Amino acid sequence: MTYTGEVKVGGPADVHELKDLMITKIAVGPMDNNAYLLRCRATDEQLLVDAANEAEALLGMIGDDGIASVVTTHRHGDHWQALAAVVAATGARTYAGREDAPGIPVPTDVLVDDGDVIRVGNVELIARHLVGHTPGSIALVYDDPHGHPHVFTGDCLFPGGVGNTHKDPGAFASLIHDVETKIFDVLPDETWVYPGHGKDTTLGAERPQLPEWHARGW
Repeated sequence: MTYTGEVKVGGPADVHELKDLMITKIAVGPMDNNAYLLRCRATDEQLLVDAANEAEALLGMIGDDGIASVVTTHRHGDHWQALAAVVAATGARTYAGREDAPGIPVPTDVLVDDGDVIRVGNVELIARHLVGHTPGSIALVYDDPHGHPHVFTGDCLFPGGVGNTHKDPGAFASLIHDVETKIFDVLPDETWVYPGHGKDTTLGAERPQLPEWHARGW
């Protein structure tokens, strides 16, 4: 079946099958968070992006193979409610942005800076530090050698705009700058975007809206 990225809390996961990587997306409540399970097809090693909530659902998606690591995209509580339980059950290494790690009540094993490489089996993900939604938010970029890039944006980029900056002009200016220079300016329109909530999008679908986002200031 064709991947759409449209998932609902309590509903089935959706699987995006790439040549080297399988991406499984699930929605968990109560805040309709997305969690993503990445599986290297060559080694079967797995990585989870955001242990948001509903540990049992996440562990069911992970299965008996377990996970090697969990990346928390940022420090907001709705993105780590299940982190302690998932780590306890799997022994996974934890990753988070250096500036956000102190706000996550599960110890961070690996502090992540801009440009750092996070591996899942033979697959490399590049971390991009996007400041504004939180001080230490990170996105993960997978530059698929067999196709277009894929980027996991947490709460920094959604269909229709960047993440919430709480009407802080400085925070918005920082976030829109980082999203433009580190995401839009260096990745093609075909890049698939996997956000922390809601539907997926592509950079090509969002790029024409950038002037509007600047004008409205959010």
